[in-house]
Amino acid sequence: MATGLADPLSHRLSVDPILTNAIVESVCKGLVMCGHKTRCVGLSEVPTSTGESVTGMIGVHGRVSGFVTVSMSEQFAIEAVEGLLQDHYEKLTSQVIDGVGELTNIIVGGIKGALANTAWAFPHITVPSVIIGGGYQIAYARGLTFLAATFENQSSESMLLRDRLVQVSVSLLRL
Repeated sequence: MATGLADPLSHRLSVDPILTNAIVESVCKGLVMCGHKTRCVGLSEVPTSTGESVTGMIGVHGRVSGFVTVSMSEQFAIEAVEGLLQDHYEKLTSQVIDGVGELTNIIVGGIKGALANTAWAFPHITVPSVIIGGGYQIAYARGLTFLAATFENQSSESMLLRDRLVQVSVSLLRL
């Protein structure tokens, strides 16, 4: 499924394909838990601005140190958490925000497991933080390995492209 998609893309990147595949597989599996099928539609080795209004963030530490972000629109956050919790939400609530933190935890946990016996291993993660609102910027230190993967949700309910996109960014410094 996702492995076949990541392989053709990753051969043109200088980022380790093990890292790429770990991200793609973990995001696809994590969003399936929310009832959403996704596909990777883009990879970037430089930070990109998503402009999204809900971002989960978790710090990681081990053989590498850094953080992982999971960014999405408010609408997709609500839809994903509805699928995860099997409940209905009309708007962004504290339950939805907690759910985005849990979804971030699921995705980072999958990446952590996939990278456990590699040079990218990080056995330690922080509790998730959730940023609400767009227009923020993250400053990245020099020397980080950065990979952003953009996924499109296959939902027929979302009319706008921005409401179907999820971006997962990993920034890691090898120790």
